[in-house]
Amino acid sequence: MAFHFITIDHVQLAAPRGSEQTAKKFYAEILGFTEVEKPAELKKRGGCWFQKGKIQIHIGIEEPFLPAKKAHPAFEVRNLESLKDRFARYQVKWAEDGKLPGAARIYATDPFGNRLEFLEWKSK
Repeated sequence: MAFHFITIDHVQLAAPRGSEQTAKKFYAEILGFTEVEKPAELKKRGGCWFQKGKIQIHIGIEEPFLPAKKAHPAFEVRNLESLKDRFARYQVKWAEDGKLPGAARIYATDPFGNRLEFLEWKSK
């Protein structure tokens, strides 16, 4: 092939209209992402964008809104136990899943019901 993939540029998750402040609390305050400025032309659509290192999450407004219950982004983390503690402090519910060999992982949902996976590889 003449083309090749480099990386995923961003992941977009949907949220209901008027949910930007809730998204900011979850993605910036709880998960530690930094809000990044959306281009002026895209601001009109609502939503907000976040970044941590090379990872970008775009929260887009969708009407009618339905959360992603099965489809999800998976975030590789270091020190999953610390993330669990942080979730407990902020009363974010999560569920353990030991079905992936070689990884510790949990699932949580954002405030809009979108499924999120967090995993830590045991042998990296």
